[in-house]
Amino acid sequence: MPQSEKPDDQERLVERVERHCDSIWDWLRAQGVATRAPFPDPRTLRSFSLGEVAEILGVSGSYLRQLSIDGQGPTPELGTAGRRSYTLGQINELRKHLASARPKEALKFWPRRREGDKLQIIAVVAGPASTTTSFYLAEGLALKGYRVLAIDLDSHGSLSCMFGYYSFGYPIYNASMAAAIRYDGDEKKMRSVIQPTLFDGLDLVPGSAELSIFENECSRRFRSENFRYPDASLRMVSALKEVEADYDVTVLACGDGGFLTAGAYEAATGVLVTVRPEVPQIVSMTSSLYEFKHFVALIERAGRTVNHDFFKCLVTRHDPRDVSQQNSIAKLREILGDDLLAATVWESDAIRQAGDKGRSLYELSSGAVGRSSYEQAMKSLNTANAEIMDIMFEVWGRAPFYASLASRSTTAGKAKSQSKRPRS
Repeated sequence: MPQSEKPDDQERLVERVERHCDSIWDWLRAQGVATRAPFPDPRTLRSFSLGEVAEILGVSGSYLRQLSIDGQGPTPELGTAGRRSYTLGQINELRKHLASARPKEALKFWPRRREGDKLQIIAVVAGPASTTTSFYLAEGLALKGYRVLAIDLDSHGSLSCMFGYYSFGYPIYNASMAAAIRYDGDEKKMRSVIQPTLFDGLDLVPGSAELSIFENECSRRFRSENFRYPDASLRMVSALKEVEADYDVTVLACGDGGFLTAGAYEAATGVLVTVRPEVPQIVSMTSSLYEFKHFVALIERAGRTVNHDFFKCLVTRHDPRDVSQQNSIAKLREILGDDLLAATVWESDAIRQAGDKGRSLYELSSGAVGRSSYEQAMKSLNTANAEIMDIMFEVWGRAPFYASLASRSTTAGKAKSQSKRPRS
């Protein structure tokens, strides 16, 4: 490519683009969009109304109100007309208090791993809405009291952006999963790359273009004579063991990397595959399934066994009014049987609008996106999450109850009508 004959013009163009970027980013920050990397994030998680907390915990609002009056549990913030609200940290304090006060229901309120329960590691296969699924699964688990680690294995950092960590396409050094599993002797401890999120009990390992560099190194080693089967998978398993005691669930959001994805499959105790109920998307899912089989075969050829407690497919972006989609889902159920979750996540303007705001529905109140759409989306999301949590309970030898609880509730993130409840 010939050099520019007008270097001054080129320099002015670079400066103009930089000015545009700075102005756009200033505007985004003024809109409340998260700015964690490389900037500090001014965003905080909203408080939850007493009605929302009652539904999240599965108790009555009057019971929680009486606890507050009696001085038991955390002290809520009192707003207009004495309405009580709690932070997520306070909700978790309430969980601990209720588990102690009502020991027969301790697992309901404090569902964290007990001694002998293994860390649940859920690999979410790259596919339609897989990043959104990982995002809402991680946040939904945190709202239910679990200690969760979300790991973004996508070099584009798609999940990280949802949490407010932006890498701008740069390979930020030692700030992703690659830092804990790299080959060059400069690897870091797993804890050094874990970042907090807005949600109490939910942490994140961000993704960035650094993961692509790691993939290239894995590919080079794979093709060399001495490293026919690179040990990226073993390194990931080992890194997760470093923080195993700190979490109940790890959500691995798979991306575009083959070796990192293989590592996720070997580390995982469960695998979740998303699919849209449309023929082209089902073709894409089938390709992902063949790829899964290929990666597992490579690991087993290297002499290691891959065992998963569950393998499930989840229908996402489902329009229940679309007859062709209904027919596709029926066919998928016929083929996949119990490997297809009963719940489906509906196509939702509320989820889309929340994403446009740089938030999740769990972070917003119903008024931010429209009450009816909000409630419908929350019902859909919570029902899918409940089914996954019941599977985890079964793995831990506990009786499942989340799905039945979700079917009786309205939405876990919605306050009940205030017109019927003058005080809270």
